Amino acid sequence: MSSEHQSDSEDADESQDRPHVGASDKEEDPDIDDSDDEILPGGTSGEIRPGNSLFSWLQSRTIRRGVFVDPARENFRTMTSLYCSMNPAAESVNLSTQTHGAVFNLEYSPDGSVLTVACEQTEVLLFDPISSRHIKTLTEAHEDCVNNIRFLDNRLFATCSDDTTIALWDLRKLNSKVCSLHGHASWVKNIEYDSKTRLLVTSGFDGNVITWDTNRFTEDGCPHKKFFHTRYLMRMRLTPDCSKMLISTSSGYLLILHDLDLTQSLEVGSYRMLRARRTPLSSADGGTSASRSAGTPRQGNDSSKIHPPREGLPPRNSLEVLTPEIPGERDRGNCITSLQLHPKGWATLIRCSSNMDDQEWTCVYEFQEGAPTRPPVSPRCSLRLTHYIEEANVGRGYIKELCFSPDGRLICSPYGYGVRLLAFDQNCGELVDCVPVQTSCLREVRSIYSHSDVVLTTKFSPTHCQLASGCLSGRVALYQPKF
Repeated sequence: MSSEHQSDSEDADESQDRPHVGASDKEEDPDIDDSDDEILPGGTSGEIRPGNSLFSWLQSRTIRRGVFVDPARENFRTMTSLYCSMNPAAESVNLSTQTHGAVFNLEYSPDGSVLTVACEQTEVLLFDPISSRHIKTLTEAHEDCVNNIRFLDNRLFATCSDDTTIALWDLRKLNSKVCSLHGHASWVKNIEYDSKTRLLVTSGFDGNVITWDTNRFTEDGCPHKKFFHTRYLMRMRLTPDCSKMLISTSSGYLLILHDLDLTQSLEVGSYRMLRARRTPLSSADGGTSASRSAGTPRQGNDSSKIHPPREGLPPRNSLEVLTPEIPGERDRGNCITSLQLHPKGWATLIRCSSNMDDQEWTCVYEFQEGAPTRPPVSPRCSLRLTHYIEEANVGRGYIKELCFSPDGRLICSPYGYGVRLLAFDQNCGELVDCVPVQTSCLREVRSIYSHSDVVLTTKFSPTHCQLASGCLSGRVALYQPKF
């Protein structure tokens, strides 16, 4: 298991920040096909103006599929209709598995102009999501499986791998890495980024969460420090405002760091102390539970908090340990394999499987803090299970990465050899408008089967009505509304 448009003046002001590769750079790069530069999407021939690079062209043009996605606008009815008519695009990419292997992760650039693909066989692929054209292959991006990709802005992105390293790349010059980062002792599985502090945050199977100060990176790397450690770490995510960090584990625990301060490090011994002080959500004898070993049966929503003492200051990096309620898993342990955050920070989305690997679930948990009044939960815990759905449980042993739509109204989940679009209610409403009194099932909006192998990862475009999925045999499928 390795798995808006802006005014011309704004464009001019930001021209220096855009990816740019000069003519001399292109001549030095044999992997960019110059013939592609003379063909526009949709089969229209045309010349790229002199002085413009391929990536500048990709970034500046308007995607001609569907309408522009603006989560701030109340156009969700239109967007719902479009998403309901999603179909595989005729130009979906199908490459040989002999070179890149399974697709473990998909990531769009923030402006939606580039789609990157993390592959099993050391490669990173770059595509133009408008025309489905293959732009470039980073053939030896790493020395082992590439697991995750994260954009820091519209031109810089980071990749991580089973070779225990993280690499920084610049779209303006892809002939070589900006730098390689060394600090993990085992497979590095995911990357997050705090744009306020410009700290890169990574996690791996060595149990470490490491922060990297990109303000001071050089060709030799950048300063880093161990921020947190826990056993059985699977995935780590930051909320959109970077006020919380969530960590999932293969033993079924979900850790939440509240009032997050990435400049401090949490004591490594804190987790053991917290586990000993955990109390269950409901207990027949009303007493507290003793510490249980990882993977043993749990019931309800176990929760415990500890605030590191900070005299005269509000507590930072307050750690909460939960064992989330999983439907059908009340008497068995589970492994939380995939973890995502609602784009507005309202909820967390997880994919989990039973310890016996015979059941798989997708669950949505609403953050209780600062939320509208709900039925009381006692004792108090930060998450409440609101929605769930059972999954196909195909492709056992592989992590399936699900995702939220940009407006947070839809979930795309790998489902066997296809994907499912799921909603909180029949109207695809906002989560805060349709939180049920009792836990309810997610609504299936549409199922699309377009692969010949198990789908491992999905991603919505952040800017346009488009969706991508990747599978075990290496195929990348793009989806668009069909009129």
